[in-house]
Amino acid sequence: MTNKKAGHWPTLPSPLPKNVPDRELMGYPQAYVEYELIRQIADATGQLMSLSIDHLLRMVEAPGETLVRRIAAGDVLGCKGDPRIDVFNPVMRDIAPAQVEIGLAPQCVDAVMSAFAGLGLDRSWIEKETPNHRVSLASYRIGRYPVTNSEYRAFLLDTGYPFLPTSWAFGRYPQHQANHPVYSVSDVDADAYAQWLSRRTGRAFALPSESQWEYAAAGPQGRQFPWGETFNAAYANTLELGLLTTTPVGVFVEGASMFGVLDMAGNVEEYVADDYRAYPGGPEIKDDLVLDVGQHRIARGGSFTRFRDLARNQRRHGRYPRPIYVMGFRLVENHFDQNASLA
Repeated sequence: MTNKKAGHWPTLPSPLPKNVPDRELMGYPQAYVEYELIRQIADATGQLMSLSIDHLLRMVEAPGETLVRRIAAGDVLGCKGDPRIDVFNPVMRDIAPAQVEIGLAPQCVDAVMSAFAGLGLDRSWIEKETPNHRVSLASYRIGRYPVTNSEYRAFLLDTGYPFLPTSWAFGRYPQHQANHPVYSVSDVDADAYAQWLSRRTGRAFALPSESQWEYAAAGPQGRQFPWGETFNAAYANTLELGLLTTTPVGVFVEGASMFGVLDMAGNVEEYVADDYRAYPGGPEIKDDLVLDVGQHRIARGGSFTRFRDLARNQRRHGRYPRPIYVMGFRLVENHFDQNASLA
């Protein structure tokens, strides 16, 4: 089921050819296209520039504000200095130990293919999610937001790490997107960040396992999207929204998971800790990632360059070597003191 409320809903052939321009993969013509939402955000940003940081903080994650004003407030907050972002004490959400069910039942593959027809899906991509299976999870914390540009900048300055996000044009830090998720990094870069933060804080930060990520997004009910079973284009920064850029973290408040974790369905794709392998008893899928890339890190969650099918909690994908794959990450904290107060 789908609730539209956004501007970009093309119908694509299936399976979608890979040797076409990114614009075509995203369902756009070669000519420039701009949706009204972009102009509205620009107008609202100008109107909010004089507001105080406290006022902006009240707006940015307030369900009563419109999405346009939340995005604009987040952009202004990023320029002024977003107090929600603390490099050495990121905001985390507690997840209690649980026996959880991960993945998709094989008999549900047909329903997913039907529900997301017109998005160029290959059946094997959905079969990769099968079978559903039980996993035992110890307690952990997961980042409420993906890691941002400002946090990644602190890592680069502190370490002299030589591999810069390719989304930073000519290596220049995007100050106007300080509180947007960092993207166009590798899985090795993401691991290096987690290891650095662990050394600097004495805490056990890492990338989440597939199971940790999926449970934090889907909850015990195994939801299809973090908020429920029906896709809503106003709840996540996916290609349906038509922005073609990142948004400040945390502004899609209706898209929160039951644990209060934000941006899990869109904004940027997120690396997890695991390389691809078939689920227990499941098929070994040899898709383009396996054939062209080989061993690769799994990524979860949709992005501003990908359609709603990648926003499904169970969807398993990864980085193919082309710009349309905008890869970021979030952190988990393992082995923490459960009596300590949360950030």
